[in-house]
Amino acid sequence: MPLPSPFKIALLSCGLLLSACSASEPQEALPPEVGIVVLKAESAVMTSELPGRIVAVETSEVRPQVDGVIRRMMFEEGAFVRAGQVLYQIEDAPYRAALANAQGRLARAEAAINATRLQAERYRDLVEINAVSRQEADDAEAAAAQARADVTAQRAAVEAAKVNLGFTRVRAPISGQIGRSLFTRGALAQAGQTEPLATIRRTDTVYVDMAQSASEILDIRDAMGTGGLSRSAEGARVTLLLPNGKAYPLEGRLKFSEITADPETGAVTLRATFPNPDGELLPGLYVRTKLIDGVRQQAILAPQQGIFRDERGRAHALVIGKDNKVEQRIVTAGSAIGNRWVITGGLHEGDKLIVEGRQRASLGETVRPKILQLSSKKTTAAEASQASGK
Repeated sequence: MPLPSPFKIALLSCGLLLSACSASEPQEALPPEVGIVVLKAESAVMTSELPGRIVAVETSEVRPQVDGVIRRMMFEEGAFVRAGQVLYQIEDAPYRAALANAQGRLARAEAAINATRLQAERYRDLVEINAVSRQEADDAEAAAAQARADVTAQRAAVEAAKVNLGFTRVRAPISGQIGRSLFTRGALAQAGQTEPLATIRRTDTVYVDMAQSASEILDIRDAMGTGGLSRSAEGARVTLLLPNGKAYPLEGRLKFSEITADPETGAVTLRATFPNPDGELLPGLYVRTKLIDGVRQQAILAPQQGIFRDERGRAHALVIGKDNKVEQRIVTAGSAIGNRWVITGGLHEGDKLIVEGRQRASLGETVRPKILQLSSKKTTAAEASQASGK
């Protein structure tokens, strides 16, 4: 076998050397990939979640107006009663006797008025012929006037006796659902007692009293004044979340807000009305409410996974700037709408917000952005109701 020529040996050596050199050179690493969303300005329905308490639109404590023993209870506990319906019958024998006595005194006063009137007329004629003295005539006139006044007083006494007799039948002041009776048959009822006989509440419609901080109310008014927030076309609507987590199916309407703030808490009471045809909303029940404040125009909504906070609680975001380099922004995050924050400062339309791969993105370094197709539907008033569970 012939040996290789020196020229071939040299070529083979050069090839091996070049292969070793190319294998030892490191390949250039690609920038890390991150997921981004391009922020857009859109209109958003702004809501406030507030604690609330249900209050009956009318509440009346049934109390006796006269003293006496309760002889009959003429209603069923928990039933619906109508205004004027008799609820209790108090022993009325003493009051019937008092009425008869007053009527007798009135009859006697009416009988006396004729005698005194006739005597005054006779004395008036006799004094002209000096048959009686002027003093006697004046006394007769005074007696007649006193008799007339006594009739008026006795008529008032008869009316008072009739009123007291009527009070022995305790009636419902309002229509509504009556609770349990705190007094039974045979119990002594007294006018002015501290404890009511029963309580009636009208609950076909109820109030929901909510507490909102005065600062939030001022912010909303300022936003409306500057045009950043406009009143929703549907009006100030309110939805409810019951204590068991169930959404109440009917909407309410904001009725009014208190004109003063609580000096201790700085909160202002808002009141909404809700229909309650099935009696599901019980007075005294605590609920969560969602109040539609208005529509914010040109709002920046950032996905919550793109916003993080430092140890001081300040909100930050990472965005892609010039030449695909990572930048950090301090942002102002307002309320949440679904899974997005309303950004009121720090981010603008067109910013490329990093929402995935943030741990691979170092400040000032170049990254490879990948646009993610996250939900970017506009938040409407209907969606706000659905978010509340409706």
